[in-house]
Amino acid sequence: MEVPLPLQRSLSCGIASSRSTHIRIKPFLGILPNGTTQSFGWRTGHMAAKVTYQINASADFSRRRPRKSSTPSSKDSTPRGFGPRTQVPTSTQKKDRKNSEEKEGPGTSSQKEIGSLSADTPDVKIRSGEEETTNISLVPEVDEDGDGVSNDEHDVVGLEFPSTHEAFSVSKVSQFKESVQIPDVNKHVIESKDEGISNSEVSSIAGRLQNEKLAATGGVDDSYTSISELKRKEDEFLKLKLESEESLRKETINKLADANFRKGNKLFYYPELVKPDQHIEIFFNRSFSTLKNEPVVMIMGAFNDWKWKSFGMKLSKSHLKGDWWSCQLYVPKEAYKIDFVFYNGQDVYENNDEQDFCIAVEGGMDVFDFDNFLLEEKMREQEDLLRQKAERERQEEEQRYIEAEKAAIEADRAQAKEETAKTRGMMQVVMKKALISDDDVWYKEPKPWNVEGSGMVRLYYNRSSGPLSHAKDLWIHGGYNNWKDGLSIVSKLIKSGKDGDWWFADVVVPDRALVLDWVLADGPPQQAVVYDNNNMQDFHAIVPKSIAEELYWAEEEQILFRRLQTERRSREAAIRAKKIALLAEKTARLKAETKEKTLRTYLLSQKHIVYTDPLDVRAGSTVNLFYNPANTVLNGKSEVWLRCSFNRWTHRMGPLPPQKMIPAENSSHLKASALFSFGMVTTVNPRKCCIGSPMSVMFEDISFSPYLLFPSLTVKVPLDAYMIDFVFSEREDGGIFDNKNGMDYHIPVLGGVVKEPPMHIVHISVEMAPIAKVGGLGDVVTSLSRAVQDMNHNVEIILPKYDCLNLSHVKDLQFHKSYSWGGTEIKVWSGKVEGISVYFLEPQNGLFWVGCIYGRGNDGDRFGFFCNAALEFLLQSGSHPDIIHCHDWSSAPVAWLFKEQYMHYGLSKARIVFTIHNLEFGAELIGKAMASADKATTVSPTYSREVSGNPVIAPYLYKFHGILNGIDPDIWDPYNDKFLPVSYTSENVVEGKQAAKEALQERLGLKKADLPMVGIITRLTHQKGIHLIKHAIWRTLERNGQVVLLGSAPDPRIQNDFVNLANQLHSSHTDRARLCLTYDEPLSHLIYAGADFILVPSIFEPCGLTQLTAMRYGSVPVVRKTGGLYDTVYDVDHDVDRAQEQGLQPNGFNFDGADAGGVDYALNRYNSYNLWRLCL
Repeated sequence: MEVPLPLQRSLSCGIASSRSTHIRIKPFLGILPNGTTQSFGWRTGHMAAKVTYQINASADFSRRRPRKSSTPSSKDSTPRGFGPRTQVPTSTQKKDRKNSEEKEGPGTSSQKEIGSLSADTPDVKIRSGEEETTNISLVPEVDEDGDGVSNDEHDVVGLEFPSTHEAFSVSKVSQFKESVQIPDVNKHVIESKDEGISNSEVSSIAGRLQNEKLAATGGVDDSYTSISELKRKEDEFLKLKLESEESLRKETINKLADANFRKGNKLFYYPELVKPDQHIEIFFNRSFSTLKNEPVVMIMGAFNDWKWKSFGMKLSKSHLKGDWWSCQLYVPKEAYKIDFVFYNGQDVYENNDEQDFCIAVEGGMDVFDFDNFLLEEKMREQEDLLRQKAERERQEEEQRYIEAEKAAIEADRAQAKEETAKTRGMMQVVMKKALISDDDVWYKEPKPWNVEGSGMVRLYYNRSSGPLSHAKDLWIHGGYNNWKDGLSIVSKLIKSGKDGDWWFADVVVPDRALVLDWVLADGPPQQAVVYDNNNMQDFHAIVPKSIAEELYWAEEEQILFRRLQTERRSREAAIRAKKIALLAEKTARLKAETKEKTLRTYLLSQKHIVYTDPLDVRAGSTVNLFYNPANTVLNGKSEVWLRCSFNRWTHRMGPLPPQKMIPAENSSHLKASALFSFGMVTTVNPRKCCIGSPMSVMFEDISFSPYLLFPSLTVKVPLDAYMIDFVFSEREDGGIFDNKNGMDYHIPVLGGVVKEPPMHIVHISVEMAPIAKVGGLGDVVTSLSRAVQDMNHNVEIILPKYDCLNLSHVKDLQFHKSYSWGGTEIKVWSGKVEGISVYFLEPQNGLFWVGCIYGRGNDGDRFGFFCNAALEFLLQSGSHPDIIHCHDWSSAPVAWLFKEQYMHYGLSKARIVFTIHNLEFGAELIGKAMASADKATTVSPTYSREVSGNPVIAPYLYKFHGILNGIDPDIWDPYNDKFLPVSYTSENVVEGKQAAKEALQERLGLKKADLPMVGIITRLTHQKGIHLIKHAIWRTLERNGQVVLLGSAPDPRIQNDFVNLANQLHSSHTDRARLCLTYDEPLSHLIYAGADFILVPSIFEPCGLTQLTAMRYGSVPVVRKTGGLYDTVYDVDHDVDRAQEQGLQPNGFNFDGADAGGVDYALNRYNSYNLWRLCL
């Protein structure tokens, strides 16, 4: 709230001129009656014999950022804002100053005291929130003679109101003048760059001024009386302000009403400039509308072309002249337009001649911003729905568990009750047979039995009374409660000193015993031969109890119930553990099979150039190595020389000398004539190739080989090898090399005693699935890191700590350290995501506290800062990675920043790998990274060829390689997918996919039928071929298939287009088409599993993960021949040979064109369900 400030004294205005005098005074701090201070803006002017001032005073201190304020200093070297404090003048100084001013004359005095001129008209503003009340003036009183000098000792500033409120003004101003004192402008002029001043600064300044005044007056405060009096004056002042505001508001509205009535307008609103996040008043003239005879007037509307937050309310008859009705309406901060109509609450409308009424909202969002906001809002809504659904499913699962546990408990209780009743009946039979003693055979001590269920008793036995009369030793074998726990009492009897053949044993009576059961024998268990078992009835003795029988058996039932519960839960835990073990075992087996298959595919993929026999090389074995120069740069060369070693050229025995490969006698292959011993060392030029250890080599005839043109050699692989490395050249001294474009040829060795040393690899990325995923980049960073970590390398990821991170997937998140760089503190957090160590950088300058990953106007600056901060983190942490891997334009700066600033300052060990995931974005940054990187890659061989002519790529083809992306088989695994109704592998794929299809049809409300189903999971952008997607949808429906689409568009126009298409399809093909225009992770899994075909008709696609995931779930991909789609999908009709060259089988359908004909050609052939097994 902004209020006018009472001043301690008036400005001294020496003369009043007939012409306008424009005075500009620097903002200064005044003092309220309670000691708070305010900042001022002044404007002066002459009206008759009065001088009026405009004051803008803000009381909104708590909501403004505090700024330093100080007194102005003299013109010296002291910095502005930190000048010496202005001293309070003494009474003598005041007198001297007054004399000086009289000498200078009134004109000079005015200039000194007032300052520079202002061209503003006399006017006062008093603000409250965003509204302004105008035409109230603070007026220094001037004597009636007009000489410009006040008759009072202290000039007083009053409030002047417009003539229409003169009576109101006089009474209120007189009260104000009597109660408020005015500050001395000349004594304390305080500059501030902002009207907002903190409460602490206000209190400090007010206290200092008060202390100075008390010091000047000898400790007597002549300005203030008491706190209660000051409070009363402040309340009166605020009341005056509010009344003034309301009066002026009414006057303005009256004027607007009169003006609009005269013009015949149906509508006006106040304030006239409508801004977001404020309340406005809407006035409607009923008499000019179709509602002129209606007793009720209501408004109905919404914001932003009827897209946002509808509203409706009843209007009230206003006090204005004419038939004006009004209501108040809050304008939300997202609004750029208000749309509404009026009606009578039933069926009579006033809709502005079918154009509707609208009010523009200034200073807020525009249409494009709002559309983006709607998409974000919808995304948040969908995420909330997913979270709610997940929570419901969790609660349902928990409820199911509770109900199952409850049923199991009841079953345990029933079993305990049943078994206890059965035991009780048996015990009653036994107790009828039991004796207290048999004096001729046995008795006990003490008598009577007072053990009361526990303790020690002594049992006596007459050896001569039974079959043990000749036994040398006597043993008691006993139990309790009809042998409930079996044999639990074993003790040797001792000959007593009593008359007769009496023997005894001390027996501990079990706690819950009702009856003791025993027999006698001539030896311990397993050794006894002769027994006295009381003629096969055993001996039984009743144990007296101190508790009631019913209570005892109730306790027995409870004990049995708890035991049954424990046993059941142990069984359930064992079953779960067994299932987990079996699942882990099967998963490990499938994973091992997949790795073996992948390795075999890799080896077969280069078989047209080089391969071994056997294909899987093991340490200690002998293998044949074949090379075909016809498919390399050595084609047609007269000679071929081999250079070979192990363990990435680092084997302990050194390099093998170059060996010439010669043709065999039949001229169809090569052979060597000599056997080279293991251990020979030859020096090789390191600039030509990297060479390591030697090997035993023998070139021989390979007429058995199907590749007759291949030279071959036999290699004895050392036991400490984990890799075979080799290159080929045209001459012994080098010449042209075939080194696989700088990568060399490598074949893994299995079963060696030495494993490949782990490397330390750090990924610097702005995305990582599933915590910060926008596109495929996030998926690749996570899956690649996991795959490399599985190869026993040390992998870490550095990621910005966005405020929108999905932290539910981060384990063990904790503060790691902080460091300073770039003028700010950077906090570092650490945690585990999908088993990978991740460091989150959180700069305290707020660059990543913006609620999103991309989409800010300063993304380049944000990510540039992050790249530098990441390298600085590595440096300050003392980390020494072997590889720093950066991705796309967003972390491209890492490449050149490392080379320019960090390579020679502590990170010299590292090498930079830069991967292009999509050249469409940030080509300039990508080009600069290409120049600095040690190696550059992209995500598929075909895409590397497609972009090789690009100016940012072409100069660096010597270090640019296309390496096919992959998916994480652990994350995308139909055997372990919690979102599927039935787990499946290639063994039960038909059953699993059928269950998934039925679940998908039920969830989306589609017809449950065995119809071909096409799934589409994509971002809806032009790159993804949206025109082909639309055509494929209609084509599938024409062929009586079902279609399910999952995805959304970042472009609001495309999103709206598909919303309209969805509405049309859901109406015309409600049982066969469903378009889900949002993000839904569980639904995507169900579509991959339930669909028969997955369509990916991209115009260009660097790699694509959708088709890979589809094949993982047994769905047949239908793709356009581009980029990675061409490298991964082999057409069943046209790519048989191409698939075999890669060691694969055909697995889908593809097409060339970017038109409807190409899509039709692929879709017309999708009648083979046997492709399921090929895709898994």
